[in-house]
Amino acid sequence: MERKGQIKVDSENLFPIIKKWLYSDKDIFLRELVANGCDAIKKYQSLCLIGETEDDGIKPRMDVVLDKSNSIIRISDNGIGMTDEEVEKYITQIAFSGAQEFLEKYKDKTDADAGIIGHFGLGFYSAYMAADNVEIETLSYQPGAQPVHWESDGASTYEISDGSRTEKGTTIILHISEDGKEFLDEYKLRSVLRKYCHFMPYEIYFSTTDEVVTNEPKEEKPINNTSPLWLKAPKDCTTEEYEDFYRETFTDMNLPLFWIHLNVDYPFRLKGILYFPKQTDKLQVMPGEIKLFSNQVYIADNIKEVVPEFLMLLKGVIDCPDLPLNVSRSFLQNDGEVDKISKHITKKVADKLISVFKNERKDYESYWDDISPFIKFGCIKDEKFYDRIKDIILYKTINDEYKTFGELPKQGEKVYYVSGTDEQAQYIKIFKDNGLDAIILEHNIDTHFVTFLEYKESETKFVRIDAEIGEALTDSESAADTKANEELIEIFKNALGMEKLVIKAEAIKASDTPAIITVNEYERRMSDINKIYGNMFGEASKASETLVLNTASEVIKRLPELEEDKRNLLCRHIYDLAVLSLRKLTAAELEGFVSRSVQVLGLI
Repeated sequence: MERKGQIKVDSENLFPIIKKWLYSDKDIFLRELVANGCDAIKKYQSLCLIGETEDDGIKPRMDVVLDKSNSIIRISDNGIGMTDEEVEKYITQIAFSGAQEFLEKYKDKTDADAGIIGHFGLGFYSAYMAADNVEIETLSYQPGAQPVHWESDGASTYEISDGSRTEKGTTIILHISEDGKEFLDEYKLRSVLRKYCHFMPYEIYFSTTDEVVTNEPKEEKPINNTSPLWLKAPKDCTTEEYEDFYRETFTDMNLPLFWIHLNVDYPFRLKGILYFPKQTDKLQVMPGEIKLFSNQVYIADNIKEVVPEFLMLLKGVIDCPDLPLNVSRSFLQNDGEVDKISKHITKKVADKLISVFKNERKDYESYWDDISPFIKFGCIKDEKFYDRIKDIILYKTINDEYKTFGELPKQGEKVYYVSGTDEQAQYIKIFKDNGLDAIILEHNIDTHFVTFLEYKESETKFVRIDAEIGEALTDSESAADTKANEELIEIFKNALGMEKLVIKAEAIKASDTPAIITVNEYERRMSDINKIYGNMFGEASKASETLVLNTASEVIKRLPELEEDKRNLLCRHIYDLAVLSLRKLTAAELEGFVSRSVQVLGLI
């Protein structure tokens, strides 16, 4: 038998769900109630614009008043207000949106949707996250309207009676519950207002009833900035304004390097400013902070669906009224528009970088050390981003020059690089003394970036400066004495007693260097990556090393002539010096080095 019926909702069961699960953070109640007040003001202004009512000339404002002694917070606006019937309709029907109804009613007469925030009809009930009893005092703008009072303790019942308000608008009175006592702290309440309401479109004033009253007139100042810089056209903004806004928003005294002002009206509405901050740590990528807004109402920080992960290293604000927010206005619903917005932001960032490179290359080079980790991270995360900006990626050389990929110093198909200017100083000196160049890749992210580059630029091989002795550093004109070289290698093998150590002899163009150590490039990379991830692939095996004896060194040439004991001591000392040029000695190695150094001094 087929039957039809109407689903019933029991408010007694619904309220606990709203209080516990609707919003991710309890403090969001303040955002919702203040945003509702802004909507009420916007509605009144819209009606005035289309001639539905006459503007009373009163400046729009909201007031948040803390009455700590009585555990009360009052949130007032001087907006459209409500009649008895409207209170019954909008407040007592959960999930009935007055904002949506207003937009539908006046959709052909006003563009109010450009500023109306509410959509779901649930924001008011967020009040019960912090209050166990809520009152409403409201008076409609309509001529002859009577003030209305509404009250409910969050159960299934409410009371409506005559109100006491004398001016149009609405006051929400929150009787704070035991669970919400933290919001009775003035500092806490101010910080929540700053977090969620700092850029709301109408002036918000905060006060407490416990303030000392004096005979001097009190200078009122709104706690918010109703005209954030992102609303202005980029051509109308000055450098000073951009820097002041950065300080105001992020309380960062380090000025940003440069910024991107987003101003899009089609195919979606999006405004914002993205700042490239100065990196204070040259080895670690410092996290950024991108604040997401909808109609000047703060939504959340670093929503990865809108802002690609690599852009999270920037600081900035993005205001996009077209974002498909979920019912709690804290997260996004899955929507194709979100992906379009994300891709557009990425494209604008790439366009800005290309523009700075082409028009202000000297400035771009001065920024590079700070922005390179961000750009490299972006390339690894988004190959399309790399394809867009690959020609403006710079590489700093050991000669303090900045070069693009096409300008890189190459030896055949190889590009030599340095991962630590201090640790590889000896190798750098050899390169410089021979008129060779190498690039510096010493940030932690470069371990991954080198591998990424070889994948994208497959015809080029990146080799660390201590990985091998290239042809450019060996003396091809010096005839190799194979027998003498074999004798040298055997001398060192016997003196060192290290079976796994590979020993070679070559004429290196650095006569003052008796020997150097090279490290297998592939094995070292694998070891470095494993260490970055906390040895998640097991204990990293040590990359194999090769001791290269420099047959062009007078010290090496004279070794075979020495007595065996003295020769063995010097062989070990030469090896120690080569290790010192490569890395720090372990405690045991350092102890042995000091002991042998004393013995070497004894030979004088």
